[in-house]
Amino acid sequence: MRICRFLKILSLLVALPVLAAAQQPAPATWKAKVAQTMPLLGHRNWILVVDSAYPLQTSAGVETVETNASQAEVVGYVLDVLNHSIHVRPDIYMDAELPFVPDQDAPGASAYREQIGRLLHGYKVQSQPHEQIIAQIDEAGKLFHVLVLKTNTAIPYTSVFIRLNCKYWSDDAEKRLRGKMSAGAAQHAQPSQ
Repeated sequence: MRICRFLKILSLLVALPVLAAAQQPAPATWKAKVAQTMPLLGHRNWILVVDSAYPLQTSAGVETVETNASQAEVVGYVLDVLNHSIHVRPDIYMDAELPFVPDQDAPGASAYREQIGRLLHGYKVQSQPHEQIIAQIDEAGKLFHVLVLKTNTAIPYTSVFIRLNCKYWSDDAEKRLRGKMSAGAAQHAQPSQ
């Protein structure tokens, strides 16, 4: 009797974790996370596709998702999603250190540079020191959402930092608007005769 009761309790203890795991929804894939988040993102938000050693940031607006995919796969997917979006376009930044990373210290660095060069062909890529980019992202994370897609790439300074910009309003249109506003303000500031 006691053994039978013991076996029932033991069976229940073994089955509980299995039942609990079966009831929880499967975690969303990184692609689903990008698709789910993209309609919410806009001008001044960031999407980062980072190497495996990129630190977990603590700013409230920074969300990190593990992709377990290569840098090239994730960058290609994100750019495709952005190209099909109606509201945002990418302003791309990369680490100024990357061109100087030698293969002897980081095997695969040259191959990565060629691969990412092909992926980013046709895009304007701005190069800045790594710490400068991190400071911008830290500042942006205080007010705006930053989606960090962490890859399994193990080469330093390979991260691709994408600041989102408005697709239907160009930088030139913004400059013209600001010029008109300044001219209008100057006219209103002149004393009437």
